Amino acid sequence: MEDCNLKILHIVAGDLTSGAARGAYWLHTALKELGVDSKIFTNSRVTFGDNSVVTITNSKKSKAVNIIRGQLDNLPPLLYKKRKKIIFSSGFFGIDFTKTKEYKDADIIHLHWINGSFVNMKHLAKVEKKMVWTMRDMWPMTGGCHVAESLNCGNYKVGCGNCKQLNSNNKYDLSRFILNRKKKYLPKNMKIVGISHWLSSKAKESELFKGFDVQTISNNIDTKEFSPVDKNIAKKILGIKTNKKIILVGATNFNDIWKGFSKFIEAIRLLDKDEYYLCFFGNIDKNIVNSLEFEHRSFGYLNDNISLRLVYSCANVFVAPSLMDAFCKTIVESMGCGTPVVCFDATGPKDIVTHKVDGYKAEPFKSDDLSSGIEWILNNKKYEELCQKARNKVVREFDSFVVAKKYIELYEEILK
Repeated sequence: MEDCNLKILHIVAGDLTSGAARGAYWLHTALKELGVDSKIFTNSRVTFGDNSVVTITNSKKSKAVNIIRGQLDNLPPLLYKKRKKIIFSSGFFGIDFTKTKEYKDADIIHLHWINGSFVNMKHLAKVEKKMVWTMRDMWPMTGGCHVAESLNCGNYKVGCGNCKQLNSNNKYDLSRFILNRKKKYLPKNMKIVGISHWLSSKAKESELFKGFDVQTISNNIDTKEFSPVDKNIAKKILGIKTNKKIILVGATNFNDIWKGFSKFIEAIRLLDKDEYYLCFFGNIDKNIVNSLEFEHRSFGYLNDNISLRLVYSCANVFVAPSLMDAFCKTIVESMGCGTPVVCFDATGPKDIVTHKVDGYKAEPFKSDDLSSGIEWILNNKKYEELCQKARNKVVREFDSFVVAKKYIELYEEILK
């Protein structure tokens, strides 16, 4: 494709091989193939040998400084002894990317996940270029938490304070200070993008983004990387010897309350353990898995696409029991590999699955309906058709090139 004369600088915190950063990297590579002059400024140690990825962790010293800076971000919440010990980010510390050559050369600055002390919110006030911020969780609109809805907290709608995560009874606590600081430094003309309609709706309800232009462009995956492998071949490569139907579940950390793993456990206990084989990936408590008394296999933490593709492909159904997810990339990865998904009809996942067409959306947050959904898929007479429709939907709506074209339209609109 011909060069479309766009120069985009993506600001991306975190390892490019996993999490929110991986979606940003796939978008970047698709934009490049579509003729956009796209660059990434990151603190990822992994750059894939890509010259258009500029990292601040390119020496032992810079890696050490990056670790120390990340630890500084953990200090402010320590003032609250009774806080819930889940991720909380301040935006107090970070690199001044406006001093870099990459910033000076760009037409548009595109923020993604910027936490872990990678971006100091104060520096955003210095940006004199057009800006887009793709929200990959709830942090952009809150006073520090990333998963407000999983805490049943709507304080972000009224300016934060009395923070449930900090277990604070003070209206003028750290969360309100952080949110007010964002108000002070965020450029009012920046475009806000949610990766799901649910996340965009939360941004529109928030105190911070009142008056901002908020729109939705879905998260994306590389559908060449996540494509079907014959199930028998995948099982053989993975060393899985069973004729039982395989139920797969996976998350980076099953202990995260918003991942809903307890709902999965309740659902599985309603199924016949002699009929199904369980597979897991991610950090999981082996004692819990063993207590289920199902034949099973745990693959541990996976971050390479080849292993993930094989694991998704070997399964007959993937279960995503999230109570709150901004999008849920694992759902799209599984569907891309031709494996239908059961999820709850809530938050980000409800955008992805079409009920009883390419998967099953269970009533929130009922374990018995999650169990019913698993059996509906596994005993479906048109199972192969379900698999094909799941794959087709992902290629049609969530492929990186499809999403990149939507961003190109947004960039061109901004620069008019």
